[in-house]
Amino acid sequence: MLKKVPHTYVIIFFLILICATLTWLIPGGEFERESVVVNGVERSIIKNGSFHKTDSQLQTWQVFSSFFDGFLRTSNIIVLILMIGGSFWILNDSKSIDIGIFSFLKRLKRLEQSKLLAFIGVQNIVLISIMTIFSLFGAIFGMSEETIAFTIIFVPLAISMGYDSIVGVSLCFVAAAMGFAGAFLNPFTLGVAQGLSDIPLFSGLEYRIIMWAVINLFGFAYILRYAAKIRKDPTKSVVYEDDAYWRSRNETTAVKEARIKPTAAWFAMAIISASLILFSFFNPQSTIAIGNNQFHIPAIPVATVLFIVMGALTLRHSVQYFILTLLTFTIVFLVIGVMGHGWYIKEIATIFLAMGIFAGISANNSPNAITKLFLDGAKDILPAALIVGLARGIVVILEDGKIIDTILFYVSNSMQNFGEIGTVGIMYLIQTMLNVFIPSGSGQAALTIPIMSQISDLIGISRQTTVVIFQLGDGFTNMITPTSGVLIGVLGVARIPYEKWFKWAASFIFMLIVIGFLLILPTILMELNGF
Repeated sequence: MLKKVPHTYVIIFFLILICATLTWLIPGGEFERESVVVNGVERSIIKNGSFHKTDSQLQTWQVFSSFFDGFLRTSNIIVLILMIGGSFWILNDSKSIDIGIFSFLKRLKRLEQSKLLAFIGVQNIVLISIMTIFSLFGAIFGMSEETIAFTIIFVPLAISMGYDSIVGVSLCFVAAAMGFAGAFLNPFTLGVAQGLSDIPLFSGLEYRIIMWAVINLFGFAYILRYAAKIRKDPTKSVVYEDDAYWRSRNETTAVKEARIKPTAAWFAMAIISASLILFSFFNPQSTIAIGNNQFHIPAIPVATVLFIVMGALTLRHSVQYFILTLLTFTIVFLVIGVMGHGWYIKEIATIFLAMGIFAGISANNSPNAITKLFLDGAKDILPAALIVGLARGIVVILEDGKIIDTILFYVSNSMQNFGEIGTVGIMYLIQTMLNVFIPSGSGQAALTIPIMSQISDLIGISRQTTVVIFQLGDGFTNMITPTSGVLIGVLGVARIPYEKWFKWAASFIFMLIVIGFLLILPTILMELNGF
């Protein structure tokens, strides 16, 4: 008889215990740090040759206080999850998403009547299209936290199409993570790492695009193969039992549009339209940065006009279709805000909260009803929010125990006599493993690049290669490390237990890591433009 798999909270607690034990075994140490301006942003980096031993900071009762500190350090993501959960609960109460999915599936069935499209696979085209968009988002502006919001949309869509929640998560989170790993314009990882390495910003673009294409070709093929297997027999999914929540929700949802009196929706549209017109007046131009190029375009005014037109047309059809339009343009303005106006977690949470409130107003709900729906949604998603803070406790213990710098120092000193390929392999392994303890891409760059770039000079490899090693080492394990607040948040929203995700993702991530190493080799064995 198989033993029951421990709860995700239990797994995280034992990981914290292991890290606390390491603080008793590994001596304390620190690098001195200095502030430098990288791409217009001040960052703290390591001073070369500054490592020194410090008094050990043994972690004992901090095993428990690390949870509190973990909640504090990830409070922005926790609040984001709670606000998104509450807002989508309000929106879901109108049945708009379910009606939209049903309408989408009806159109898919019509397309499948075409012999050519049926042969190619309409559903495969849909999956590839969605994943390509999110991979580009990851490669160009480092989409990460935003995927938590999209998970609520794509998981029920994937299950309605005959797949499972893992496929739904793969459509947005995994695709964005693969783009993040193979990034060619991401300012938060590639830009920071190249800036700290003193090499031209976004140089070596040609080979990085090839890397991105190779990673996605493999990743998409792997996910499509898995999706086909699940569609053929859904019971083969490792999360089949867990997906009962989503299946039951789909089965009990009446897809027939309930007629909602549109008066309140017209009022909501008038308020939103007036606000967007005012927003457009103060923000007539958006500066979209793609690599070293900047494009000044009237993105907000154009999106505002499109919303007013589409809102009026869909509202004449039904309130639910108007709410779907509201959701669509929330995503449009999210992309504009992130790429053109520097939006981050606070702005993302704010725009989804506004969407939820106006969706509730459009559905003719009273203020008290909207409040109750929001609280129900926040309560439903609370376990996902809590686990983010708990997982961050692992990093808190390692940082407070002052052993991360010690590990990095001794490992970096031990790898300078293995030749080019051997040293590159060890550097890649270090970056991959270090991402478990430092899931922040820009944070990991600030910690490791100053050291790794010096090592690359000693063994005669390009600093550009060092950046590639960091980029790939930082990227892939984001999809599996339990210290990643985004991963844990996505899994919580999708209701996928971490241990089951690990079971599915482990072989996939291992193969991606191997492919990553093979992609590093040409940078030291061949002459490549920019390297």
